[in-house]
Amino acid sequence: MQKFIFLGLIILTQFLLANPKGYSIETITTPKDVYFHIAGLDIDKQGRVYCATRYGDVWILDKGKWIQFAKGLQEPCGLVIDDDGSVVVTQKPEMTRLVDSDQDGVADLYLNLSHEWGFHNNYHEFNFGGIKDKQGNFIGSLNLAAGPKVPGLKLSAMSTEGGYRGWAYKVSPEGKFTPIASGLRSPAGLGKNPQGELFFTDNQGDYLASSTLNQLEPGKFYGHPISLLDKPEYNMTTLKNMDDQEFDKMRTLPIVWIPQEEIANSPGNPEWNATKGKFGPFENQFFIGDQSRSNIFRVSLQKVAGRYQGAVIDFMSGFQCGNIRLKFDLEGNLWAGQTSRGWASRGSRPYGLQKVVWDQKTIPFEILDVKLQKESFKIYFTQKINPQDAKKIKISRWWYEYSRMYGAPKSELEELTPQAIKISADGMSMTISCALMKERVYCFDFSELNNDKLANKKAYYTIINLIE
Repeated sequence: MQKFIFLGLIILTQFLLANPKGYSIETITTPKDVYFHIAGLDIDKQGRVYCATRYGDVWILDKGKWIQFAKGLQEPCGLVIDDDGSVVVTQKPEMTRLVDSDQDGVADLYLNLSHEWGFHNNYHEFNFGGIKDKQGNFIGSLNLAAGPKVPGLKLSAMSTEGGYRGWAYKVSPEGKFTPIASGLRSPAGLGKNPQGELFFTDNQGDYLASSTLNQLEPGKFYGHPISLLDKPEYNMTTLKNMDDQEFDKMRTLPIVWIPQEEIANSPGNPEWNATKGKFGPFENQFFIGDQSRSNIFRVSLQKVAGRYQGAVIDFMSGFQCGNIRLKFDLEGNLWAGQTSRGWASRGSRPYGLQKVVWDQKTIPFEILDVKLQKESFKIYFTQKINPQDAKKIKISRWWYEYSRMYGAPKSELEELTPQAIKISADGMSMTISCALMKERVYCFDFSELNNDKLANKKAYYTIINLIE
């Protein structure tokens, strides 16, 4: 009887996970008796995997063997391999270049590249990194502080004592520090597309109703007001006397809202899929892991009226731990660095390293993409859709209010009736005409389709601008 119950749980779990066919998860054995909470991940041109752990180590996986490259760092949360083979890590108090000068496989030089921001020994003052811009600068993002008794400016849950907390910044190869954008809350992941444009995720909390993906642009303000303390025209008194409507007018809206619990709770870095088909049909999309839900989801971008917006679609769940760092290797496999430290995550392990492998032949039935048109949406699939199922689509829309609340529910939620639905001649896409409104999240729910082979059944498109 126990055997049948166990098998039933496996079947139920697989059904709930709704993972794409043809994709599997492989677990990598990490060093024995090491707290391998990965918060930095990169892969070099030889296929060696570099991992920075939150306990302060950097390890290299080379042909199945682990080598401890560095130790003694203070909770690094980002790692990138430079062109000369050195490793640049973002740890809490500084950005550090690690150099193996004697070529013995272990770093012997720990060079302070920059420490021009404030670090006040608050547990929540993370320093995220792991990418370079087109000019060769190293990009980082500084978390706000947290805690009931933390000093400094506190308008809601988070706080700052100054020192560019809540800012993104760049550091030149020579070590020049430049703050570039403000209003970030808990920007746990940085990424870029092939054009070199920069992006970051931010985690739900005060002044952030749900998690987001944003384009990182110089001079922009992304919504959390206490970072403005580092601008000369603001001080504590000024900010405390301003209301949320004033901050709201200043902020830059995200590319996409990431629905809380439905898709993610604590997203990590956006990793662009430029594998040229080695990872299946999802080319030129961002893949993002979530630390809390232990899943990976996709984001497809669309530029409308001069700025990005787009669609969010879940991809794969059932990982052993929370995914905070993603990286594609040369073979097109997607590696996931994992940790549950500090926040609970789904899965049976507190940390680890896994990778997603495609079997190179199976095309799963998935929502491939969603694009806005002038008076409709066009939804693409990886396989033919049954025309008889067109009437079973559910559409809803909502927005997220801006306030100092810690997260916020969907506001102005409403169900929509499609005005017209047209299936393409090849059955691979459909056009849905419905009432369009800017600054709304649209959910397309295919849960009631007769074809149960469709794995992930919802897509969420954030409209910031309409097509005129």
